[in-house]
Amino acid sequence: MRLLLIRHGQTPANVRGILETTVPGPGLTDLGREQAAALPDALADRGITRIFVSNMVRTSETAAPLAAALGLRPVVLPGLREIESGDLEGARDRVSVDSYLSTFFAWIQGDREQAIPGSSNGHEFFARYDDAIAQVVATGASVAAVFSHGAAIRTWAGATWAHTDETFSGHALSNTGIVELDGVPGSWRVVEWEGVPLGGAELLDPAAPDPTGRL
Repeated sequence: MRLLLIRHGQTPANVRGILETTVPGPGLTDLGREQAAALPDALADRGITRIFVSNMVRTSETAAPLAAALGLRPVVLPGLREIESGDLEGARDRVSVDSYLSTFFAWIQGDREQAIPGSSNGHEFFARYDDAIAQVVATGASVAAVFSHGAAIRTWAGATWAHTDETFSGHALSNTGIVELDGVPGSWRVVEWEGVPLGGAELLDPAAPDPTGRL
């Protein structure tokens, strides 16, 4: 099957550069809504048959224009939620952000024993994200649009990339950027990693610190 992992549109937390991972979390900024509105045209030729979102507001708001255009009802899968930042929640200082990023980069490289302070380790994250993707696959969709989060997508897809290409070093993923994979559970292949917004670079906000999407 074809799996389209799409990051949500911009949120106030992305603009402020803070770690914000609570459920249900904030909605989109004005730019985030513009990014979401661009998705129906950007994805018109992808043959999407199912749409899935996390249990966080920002994914539902991002998926809404595409769902309306395709006449599809998004399915909520809580396992697609962002990687919880635990004791670092709400932080924006460099030390805290680096601690968060370095932990999931370690997971990508195979060290899943590490844990974010006050939060999950890599085994726990991959178990719940793998389960969510398995539920997507079980629907029999040929092409699924999965709306998720910056750190979560980068970690899950990054582990797949690193497994086949040792040069992977944590690619960036801006709001409404996409990672496209082909295959089945246990045998995924990354075919595209587009870090800029699907609607085009004019929807990029280079001034936003956006800690979960940047390198």
